[in-house]
Amino acid sequence: MRESLVAIRRLWNFIRPYKRGFISAITLTMICMLMNALQPFIIGLALTEVGNNVADILKGVAGAKINFSYVRQILIVMLGVSGVYQLTLYASAYIMTNVVQHTMRDLRNTIESKINRLPVSYFDRNQQGNILSRVTNDVDAVSNAMQQSLIQIVNSVMGITFAVIMMLYLSVPLAAVILILIPASLLISKYTIRKSQPYFVQQQSALGAMNGHVQESYSGFSEIKLYGKEQDKLEEFKIINHNLSEYGFKAAFISGIMSPLIGFATHLVYFVVAVLGGLFVIQGTLSLGNLQAFTQYIWQINQPLTQITQLSGVLQSAAAAVGRIFEILDEPEENPDAIQINLPKPIAGNVSFERVSFGYDKNNPLIKNLTVQVKSGQKVAVVGPTGAGKTTLINLLMRFYDVDSGAIKIDGYDTKEMDRKEVRAQFGMVLQDAWLYNGTIADNIRFGKLDATDYEVIDAAKTANVDHFIRTLPGGYNMELDQEASNISLGQKQLLTIARAIISNPRILILDEATSSVDTRLEALIQKAMKKIMEGRTSFVIAHRLSTIRDADLILVMDQGEIVEQGNHEELLSKGGFYEKLYNSQFQQAEE
Repeated sequence: MRESLVAIRRLWNFIRPYKRGFISAITLTMICMLMNALQPFIIGLALTEVGNNVADILKGVAGAKINFSYVRQILIVMLGVSGVYQLTLYASAYIMTNVVQHTMRDLRNTIESKINRLPVSYFDRNQQGNILSRVTNDVDAVSNAMQQSLIQIVNSVMGITFAVIMMLYLSVPLAAVILILIPASLLISKYTIRKSQPYFVQQQSALGAMNGHVQESYSGFSEIKLYGKEQDKLEEFKIINHNLSEYGFKAAFISGIMSPLIGFATHLVYFVVAVLGGLFVIQGTLSLGNLQAFTQYIWQINQPLTQITQLSGVLQSAAAAVGRIFEILDEPEENPDAIQINLPKPIAGNVSFERVSFGYDKNNPLIKNLTVQVKSGQKVAVVGPTGAGKTTLINLLMRFYDVDSGAIKIDGYDTKEMDRKEVRAQFGMVLQDAWLYNGTIADNIRFGKLDATDYEVIDAAKTANVDHFIRTLPGGYNMELDQEASNISLGQKQLLTIARAIISNPRILILDEATSSVDTRLEALIQKAMKKIMEGRTSFVIAHRLSTIRDADLILVMDQGEIVEQGNHEELLSKGGFYEKLYNSQFQQAEE
């Protein structure tokens, strides 16, 4: 509970820039609730006057009659008060809505900016669906709570305040009875919130887990079908869904008890006020109209208290969501770059690993004391079994992770002393998992160089041997890819990512099994294109198919984070070592 209150207080920092609008909305709400509080009192004046007139008529007082002139004046005043009430109610709601929407816009921008500053390791250790749930569902929960509840809470607090003031004006003894209701309601609310809040936190966490499960299931839908694991995934989903249902029930049920408890307390107070008020009227210390106004004020207090209790579930969900949002915002960011040097332009492309050690777990190093010298223009292949450290080597080169010890240098300059953006700007990268976004084919190719002309886009596509394919599509280069780029094949997506790397014209290329998703004919075309674009550039190729790297200038053979062999294809085969075993395991049977 304390953590949620701290998070909600921090949310005020996003409202602060719109403090003027917030204060204006509060001021209008105060006027609105003041008008609302005056209405029972004004009606009470009319009833008191009419009651006195009727009593005089019944007593036979000479000239006694209904004072219609006074009643007419009261009605005019009531119309004015009601008009001000409606106008201020509308204006305060409009201004508060504007404040809330601008606050949520800034919050979403802050989260997006924060995500861009988080290290890759954060995304490696957290489910994508859970992160997505925090950015979407949790922000929506806060937005809905503020949009629906904030103005109502302000109205309720102001309404209770003015109602109590009017009660004190009408009758201090009866007001003392009413004042018992408010602390009793607060105690009931505090107790139920303390009991239900942990379930709201668990509910939001379970919702994040469900989003993560669904995202993983749909992204791996083909594999689930292939291995017949539909029932297994369904059982996993049922467990998560059961947890979400259980936490949701407990949270809603416990918080829902608050409303009937407060309602019971209100009716009890109403009974006491009715009895005492009747005695005061009989004694002549309180007029009938004021008693009627007083009983209306009881409901003016009960109604906002009921509204707050009804909003309790929404508010507690929002409090839990705010806590989860600030968990992201409090995540440690990438260590700031200590920019001491800038690379010369253009760079030559020499790359060196000097006694590099690294481990995702500091107590269990993966790469130990690695040293490699790569000259400008060389094609370097990195091979080895799964888990040998091939992709880790590339992650270190791109500064997705920083080395624990040693140094990685480009043209003799330590990359840890440069801006990460400048380091990554020297590389063009084609990953095994092709990534395209919702947009035109031309825009996806131009992603590698945002200011590229149409001619450059087409030229890059031709170099990647994908121009002919693009022209056969409806719309050609202007064809829209859907969100998952599922309207083209996996191999075609890979070709487009290769064209994207080509258009960026990098000095250093990284190819993570770039031809793994294409057929033999396309592989030959891509290899020919790659050979052309790698001329004069330093290239790192992570290869599983050893046939693709026979012409490499240097082959690094990795095993358990260490380079166990290095040399060209012929040299490594002649050694009869680890590389020769890998090669024979792939090709010996085919050659026989």
